[in-house]
Amino acid sequence: MVSTDRLLAFAAMSFLLIVVPGPSVLFVIGRALAQGRRAALTTVAGNTVGAYVLVLAVAFGVGSVVERSVLVFTTLKLAGAAYLVYLGVKAWRGRGSLRAAFAEDVTAAAAEHGGLRTFGEGFAVGVTNPKTIVFFAAVLPQFVDRGQGHVAAQMLLLGLVFNVIALVSDAVWGLVAATARGWFARSPRRLSLVGGVGGLTMIGLGVTVAVTGRKD
Repeated sequence: MVSTDRLLAFAAMSFLLIVVPGPSVLFVIGRALAQGRRAALTTVAGNTVGAYVLVLAVAFGVGSVVERSVLVFTTLKLAGAAYLVYLGVKAWRGRGSLRAAFAEDVTAAAAEHGGLRTFGEGFAVGVTNPKTIVFFAAVLPQFVDRGQGHVAAQMLLLGLVFNVIALVSDAVWGLVAATARGWFARSPRRLSLVGGVGGLTMIGLGVTVAVTGRKD
């Protein structure tokens, strides 16, 4: 299996990548500001599952196809960017109704449906995150000791380490942003403002994802 030295080195590199706000962090912050703590944490959960799907893809060979094919990579990147812009526009258009949503007592069934939808949106962002795709496809395999065998299992373990770090980091970002939202909720104007900021954050993020990445 993976040696302790390799595991720690990979964890350190993962931490450096994760703490710098990227698509996942900015999306969680935008969701926290627009919808609150529960939506932020649900988004983090979906995002984490989506990222681990990328680990599975790399571990079983699909990741190499994405890394080698400019067309596949670009298509995936643009799909993720378009989805972020769509969610941002949706949040911006609904900013005026945030106060009612904030004070509304929803039923358990409605909450479950909203949670599943939020989880799915987080998953979609996580599985199309260009930064994570490149990291898993290009960096993850370098920490595998092929002489030890069980290459796929080593990748799955390393990917799990990455996702645990990302889960904790993204959750902290989401909780901090959701706490700030509480102050905005005391005023209809502030709450409308924060809904707009959350939407604009996601739109800007989608545009950034679309114009950055591989140039080859």
